[in-house]
Amino acid sequence: MEEQPNFSIKDLKLLNSNLGIKLLLQQGDNINPDKVLRTVKSEKTLEDLQVELIKLQQWVIKNNQRVCILFEGRDAAGKGGAIRRATHHLNPRNYKVVALPKPTDQERGQWYFQRYINKLPNPGEMVFFDRSWYNRAVVEPVNGFCTQEEYERFMAEVNNFEDMITNDGIILIKFYFSITKEEQEKRFEDIKNNPLKRWKMSPVDDRAQELWDVYTEYKERMFEHTNTEKAPWVILKANRKTVARVNVIQHMLDAIPYSQEEA
Repeated sequence: MEEQPNFSIKDLKLLNSNLGIKLLLQQGDNINPDKVLRTVKSEKTLEDLQVELIKLQQWVIKNNQRVCILFEGRDAAGKGGAIRRATHHLNPRNYKVVALPKPTDQERGQWYFQRYINKLPNPGEMVFFDRSWYNRAVVEPVNGFCTQEEYERFMAEVNNFEDMITNDGIILIKFYFSITKEEQEKRFEDIKNNPLKRWKMSPVDDRAQELWDVYTEYKERMFEHTNTEKAPWVILKANRKTVARVNVIQHMLDAIPYSQEEA
C-alpha cells in the first residue's frame, strides 16, 4: 500500500491558498502535492525576501549609494527571470536593467568598457546587468566575436577597471548562474516548442551545446583570473530556478551593508 504524505496544518493551509490551488489544478490527473507545496513555500520565501529588498532599495536611495549587479551564466541559465523577480516590487525610478545589444560601429571603435561605464549606477540607483562586460571573457572569444588580442587585453584590464569603480564607492556584485549541459538542452527544447518563448533563441544559443566544452574552458579561466578579493564571483547552482532566485536576493541582502534603521 502506497504511503500517504503527512502534511501539517500549516502545509494544508499553503496548499489551500490561491497559488496552491492554481498549481494543483495545473497538474491535471498527475497531482503531486509535495511538489506543489515546495513551490508554494519557495514563492512565500521569495515574497518575504522581496519585502526586505524594498528596504534595501530605500537605504540605497536615502544614502545616495550606487549598486551594480552583474548576472552572468550560460544561455538559458535563468538570468533574466532572476532579475525580473529581484526587481518586481522595486521603485522603477531608482533601478535600471541593462541588456545591451551587439555594439554599433561607433562603439566598436571605442575603448571596450566605455559603453558599460555609461550605464553604471547614479547616486541612489541600482543597476542590474543582464550580461555585462564579461561578454568579452566568454561569449565573444568562444563565438569569434573578438580577436585574441582583444580578449587578452580585456583580461589584462578588467580587474583594474573593477578596482576603479569599487574604489569610487560603487557596490559591485557578480553572479554566475551555473546549470548542467542536460538542463540547458532541456530548456532549449522548451523554448523552441513554446511560440511565446521562441524569440529567445539566437544563432549563439543554437551552438551553445556544441561548444559546451569551449565555454567551460573560457569560464574557468575567467573565474581563475577575475575572482578577486574586492569583486569575487558568486556561483549559483541554477538547475532549479526557484532556488536560484531565492539565493540571488538572499545574497544581495547579505552582501550589501544596508541598515533598516537608516532606510
